[in-house]
Amino acid sequence: MQSAEAIESLCREVGAIRVETAATPEAAKQLWQARKSISPALYALAPDKINEDIVVPRSRIPDMVRKIQNLSQRTGLTMVSFGHAGDGNIHFNIMLDKKDPAALEKAEAAVEEIFDYTLELGGTISGEHGIGISKAKYMAKEISPEMLALMKRIKQAFDPAGLLNPGKMRLS
Repeated sequence: MQSAEAIESLCREVGAIRVETAATPEAAKQLWQARKSISPALYALAPDKINEDIVVPRSRIPDMVRKIQNLSQRTGLTMVSFGHAGDGNIHFNIMLDKKDPAALEKAEAAVEEIFDYTLELGGTISGEHGIGISKAKYMAKEISPEMLALMKRIKQAFDPAGLLNPGKMRLS
């Protein structure tokens, strides 16, 4: 409990408007419910979203939050970020109507800019949800051709028939 108090104190020192700690299991459950409600609630802002997760060093979280705010102001797109400060994981969401080609183009450029800045800060574009299909085109930003070739050889050694995650990424 001493570390929780120290964290609360630090949050207040740097300007937190509100700090809430869970003193009971029920209170913890309510905090988790609030956290789980964020993503679905975002659809009140726009019909579609681009949801990405990134990880930056904890000391660079404020830099990333400022970058996302500035990018939102510059593009006119609504961007919402949340995550877990303890491991530097940030979920950033760009809210838009994907039927609007101009908004979609700005959003896709914003994603790339956020990924580039993530790497500049010493982070990774592979957050807790991994690379996946949607991030595959960005892998070369972070992973060298030699490292990717090594990953392909490892995949081939353990899955020569291509049964695991078939069709996810071409590894041959």
